[in-house]
Amino acid sequence: MDARLDYAISPVAGKALKYVASAGRELKGSPLPAATQELVALRVSQINGCASCIDMHTKDAALAGESAVRLNMVAAWREATVFTEAERAALALAEEGTRIADAAAGVGDDTWANAAEHYDEDQLAALLLLVSFMNMVNRLNVIARRPAGDYVPGSFH
Repeated sequence: MDARLDYAISPVAGKALKYVASAGRELKGSPLPAATQELVALRVSQINGCASCIDMHTKDAALAGESAVRLNMVAAWREATVFTEAERAALALAEEGTRIADAAAGVGDDTWANAAEHYDEDQLAALLLLVSFMNMVNRLNVIARRPAGDYVPGSFH
């Protein structure tokens, strides 16, 4: 399968995406725990059906020491016992923030309050930006039909 559009050779995409990549690097250095970032990025990508991002975040998380059990359980995190309460709060916020079209209310007050119990303001800001960032990147990849499977762990950031 070939991508519909190669962002690397498009001058228009290249100009804009250098800023997108910069934003992604900034988020990596945010105070939100790295493991939480990868779990959230993976879950948002699963919801959006972004195979190339699922490939990247699964491999990068494994490279960083994340267990196969936790990575395999992200899609069913509500029923899994392998996540902390803080990670569960972040995953709930990520799901509601990604499924905005499915619920007119967006992120519910209870979900927000639960996340705010586990993360400070800077971490919450990073979490919101990460969810929004991943939704944008997922859409870029899904629309262009970017193939998955050949990502080399650690090569993006």
